[in-house]
Amino acid sequence: MENKKELFRWTAGEIKQNKTNPQELILSLDDRINLIEDKVKAFTKKPDVLPDAVPQNSGLLCGIPVSIKDNICVQNEPTTCASKILSGFLAPYDAEVIRRLKVAGAILWGKTNMDEFAFGSSTENSFYGPTKNPHNLDCVPGGSSGGSAAAVAADETIMSLGSDTGGSIRQPASFCGVVGLKPTYGRVSRYGLIAFASSLDQIGPLTKDVRDSALLMNVIAGYDPKDSTSVHVEVPDYSKILGKDLKGLKVGLPKEYFREGMDREVKLAVDEAINILKNKGAKFTEVSLPHTEYAVAVYYIIATAEASSNLARFDGVQYGYRTTNREPRTANRLIDMYKASRGEGFGKEAKRRILLGTFVLSSGYYDAYYLRAQKVRTLIKRDFDEVFKGLDCIITPTSPTAAFKIGEKTDDPLKMYLSDIYTISANLAGIPAISIPCGFNQEGLPIGLQIMAKPFAEETLFKAAFAYEQETNWRRIRPTL
Repeated sequence: MENKKELFRWTAGEIKQNKTNPQELILSLDDRINLIEDKVKAFTKKPDVLPDAVPQNSGLLCGIPVSIKDNICVQNEPTTCASKILSGFLAPYDAEVIRRLKVAGAILWGKTNMDEFAFGSSTENSFYGPTKNPHNLDCVPGGSSGGSAAAVAADETIMSLGSDTGGSIRQPASFCGVVGLKPTYGRVSRYGLIAFASSLDQIGPLTKDVRDSALLMNVIAGYDPKDSTSVHVEVPDYSKILGKDLKGLKVGLPKEYFREGMDREVKLAVDEAINILKNKGAKFTEVSLPHTEYAVAVYYIIATAEASSNLARFDGVQYGYRTTNREPRTANRLIDMYKASRGEGFGKEAKRRILLGTFVLSSGYYDAYYLRAQKVRTLIKRDFDEVFKGLDCIITPTSPTAAFKIGEKTDDPLKMYLSDIYTISANLAGIPAISIPCGFNQEGLPIGLQIMAKPFAEETLFKAAFAYEQETNWRRIRPTL
């Protein structure tokens, strides 16, 4: 166990096991934030240090600080989606996951930075400026949950919540060397999550190890009648799955994920991870997901269409930013106010996606783009359904590369979109997927391994991920900030 002055480095499991004093833990984390946050910039709102406000209950997360992505509503707290258009907005209610955290005794530990409205793969599209990767401050932490991943990796929090629309938990988890889980669509309530793409979004945990991920899922998973997409399925105790052997576990390796375009060091790390799992008793088979090549195109049609619809509510009238330019441009001053507020309030990437989404939904193009994309989405889901008839899970890299340099892809949106090429399909199919650290490249940047399972089989992910994690030390390699 580490020196008590470095309580900020502990996992939730270690904190609970050692019955750590919550006040000491909070002060340790606060010292850590004061030391490095100006470098990392993981938070849009730093945590309020109130040692006397530690919940006094016996909940699963009693006294454990949990940071919250800035698109999840916390009552009377700023919730801005890292966008100017929501500047000054205070959420009027708690998201369901926040209510569950409070019941479990968790300490809500600040709001974390993100790509504006979750539009991005690098956390560079934030009104507050970019978050830095704790392993190399010249690199991105991934996105859109980059602030949540960076805060965990940099030991500025114990665990975080993020949201995943096309890889936005798993890709930053990979880039920052932490564990990130996208649950099955419908497993965790989306009530109180400000929507990007409603048929794709899921809230999930970012943690320092697999045990903490299972612990946090035990708290946030479950049916919620306030969310029409929530599924009434029993939630097992995920912590009890950990430690089970992998004998007889059937694992697929989709050939479409192991072609050209993958960085050599990523391939070597993933191949080594596969060998470790083979030695633990897992049985591997090459499989095919033939419609994978269409996933990126399908995703960016469906996601932008839904984003265009969801973001129509931000008009400068009901809440958030309103233009201060009072000079009338035409006789229709209301429309001018809408245009000016949205033009000034949304960032470049948000405007790009709103325009693209509006285009694919427009008369004359709906059938050619949006409807066709939905049909191909069904084919992608069927590919997974067919493969899972004979398999327990699928293993792939999380990302084709390690973290890239800040500014490297900002001028090439298509290249940026391809960062999510290995993660998008899980959202389109609605299945659960986890990213765990599986190595580092020669530049000292983390590499992630992705495991996907059939719907509502998160326990399979935890079993396989934990078995691998116990055979390696990657999770213990922390940034030297």
